[in-house]
Amino acid sequence: MNLLSRKWTAILLIAVPFWANAQKGIELKDPSGKIQLNVMLGNTVTYSVSHGEDVIIGTSPVSMTLTDGTVFGKEPRLKKKKYRTENQMIYPPIYRKQSIKDHFNELTLEFKGGYSLVFRAYEDGVAYRFISDLKKPFMVESEQAVFNLPNNPKVFAATPKGRKIDGVENQYHSSFQNTYRYVELSKWDKSRLAFLPVLSESENGKKVCITEADLLNYPGMFLKVSSDNKGFYGEFAAYPKDISVEVRGLKGMVKTREPYIAKVEGKTVFPWRVMVISEKDTDLLCSDMVYKLATPAAEADYSWIKPGKVAWDWWNDWNLYGVDFRAGVNTETYKYYIDFASKFGIEYVILDEGWAVAGPADLFQIVPEIDMEELIRYADSKKVGLILWAGYRAFDLDMERVCKHYSAMGIKGFKIDFMDRDDQYMVDFNRRCAETGAKYKLLIDLHGTHKPTGLQRTYPNAINFEGVHGLEEMKWAQPGTDQVTYDVTMPFIRMVAGPLDYTQGAMNNANKENFKAVYSEPMSQGTRCRQLAQYIIFDSPLNMLCDAPTNYLKEEECTKFIAAIPTVWEETKALCGEVGKYLAMVRQKNDVWYVGALTNWDSRDMELDLSFLGEGEYKAEIFEDGINADRVGKDYKRKVIPVPADRRLKIHMVSGGGHVMRIWK
Repeated sequence: MNLLSRKWTAILLIAVPFWANAQKGIELKDPSGKIQLNVMLGNTVTYSVSHGEDVIIGTSPVSMTLTDGTVFGKEPRLKKKKYRTENQMIYPPIYRKQSIKDHFNELTLEFKGGYSLVFRAYEDGVAYRFISDLKKPFMVESEQAVFNLPNNPKVFAATPKGRKIDGVENQYHSSFQNTYRYVELSKWDKSRLAFLPVLSESENGKKVCITEADLLNYPGMFLKVSSDNKGFYGEFAAYPKDISVEVRGLKGMVKTREPYIAKVEGKTVFPWRVMVISEKDTDLLCSDMVYKLATPAAEADYSWIKPGKVAWDWWNDWNLYGVDFRAGVNTETYKYYIDFASKFGIEYVILDEGWAVAGPADLFQIVPEIDMEELIRYADSKKVGLILWAGYRAFDLDMERVCKHYSAMGIKGFKIDFMDRDDQYMVDFNRRCAETGAKYKLLIDLHGTHKPTGLQRTYPNAINFEGVHGLEEMKWAQPGTDQVTYDVTMPFIRMVAGPLDYTQGAMNNANKENFKAVYSEPMSQGTRCRQLAQYIIFDSPLNMLCDAPTNYLKEEECTKFIAAIPTVWEETKALCGEVGKYLAMVRQKNDVWYVGALTNWDSRDMELDLSFLGEGEYKAEIFEDGINADRVGKDYKRKVIPVPADRRLKIHMVSGGGHVMRIWK
């Protein structure tokens, strides 16, 4: 029996109530019967999706073109169809829940010509994928993935900040970090790509979040708006051909590309095209669909994987004060970080960019200011683990030897950066990082990369992913950058795909009028309690404390609270929320409940429903916005109160504010 799941599966070879053949096509319904997916076979394969009486995805074509002229999905000749239902419990080793119910109905259409299409219907969405049974390797020229959206809906989408190559912006080179535009589909700039996930409004308050899952060796999908404004269609970066070396030898820029998007083996399982459907916005906050669709991990012992908090150096620019040594990338500074982590029970310290000699892209050349063996010895004596930063190219040049060497020395993981692409080569690089890291029992934090697609299920040591407009953006934010609104939008969109490397924890907190971008002594937008709440609301198994240890030592009350918050959970629930406006979530571990709430720039009064608590008397430790927090973001008030017997608690958040509480018996 798989250590990560227990399941029962039934294969049904005749029609049953949740699917039926009709002249118009082949119907598949989810186990609840609310979602209906209709597949039609004509000159092409098309599909449509409805939820109750509402059309979510209008009729949309599906195909894949190979470089030899073969087209999967063109003039399809059905060979066999097979139906399956599955109901299982998944028990992830690292996740925001102790268990996940995985219940779906599935339809497999096997066609002549050596390929199949698989459709799945869950109670909260649908997905489809191609499977090739060809015997010889081939190349994919293009894929047709279309998502037609009725009635010109409004969409939340982010466009990549393309890097310039030879003076011209290239949208396929991006860190996947941007805020969302909220516009009617027809008003989207058709020259711009949108990176996944993308959220579209539908009828009766419903929404559909479009993303992908099980992306292991294939380019990531972007979306563009069709010329007739009917919906989105997929765009993919072609396979890289000529790559120039940039940024101190740590980054590669693709100068030219091949006339195909992927090289694959004959027998190949392609990524899932995913549509998560919500009846209310809060349904999106706890979606497990991407994780469920990912390839399960091999049976193994994953107890060595230790999530936790990280004292991080780069955001605060190594700015210590009140010390008797010159702060910077040196042994004395990192011993100070280690002492700080040990004092508060923080599990890790990261050595970010600077510990290895710049230029050669050689991770075995350590700067003379760092005594790595001494730091590892000292950290071990303080029960603190060390994680090393690496530019992707340096890591890629000698991945096996780097992992073997530093694992043997006692390093606990790598934070890998500057990938900035999701063509097939780079997607496979992420997979190889996770695979090689697992071999040597190393945590892998994939920074500078695209959104997750379930790699954390396939390789549980792949613990964090960036692809988010995180707090680092505040160091160089342009005027008008609205991180506060992003914070109450992103959990309904980007977090649907998986965990984040957002890097919260600022102790210098500013309101809208006082905020300014300062690289070396940065600040956050919004209040102190907002920063605390993000540790509860944002999914990050490896969670940073971004500010300087000296600043945390001046704010021990907040620091102790942050350090005690778990990073993986037994239960996660959404309490309330509306995209772009506010949200509140609750998480539980070891009989302790944590509640976090955020608002946008509107001050807000809310009544939280705490009925999830069982019988008995409970206490709550509360951090709330101070009476002057709208003027001085650092203002907060801490109190301990009994939880009301009626389990209703009124809270107030100022503009850009937040609210947190810890509840126990």
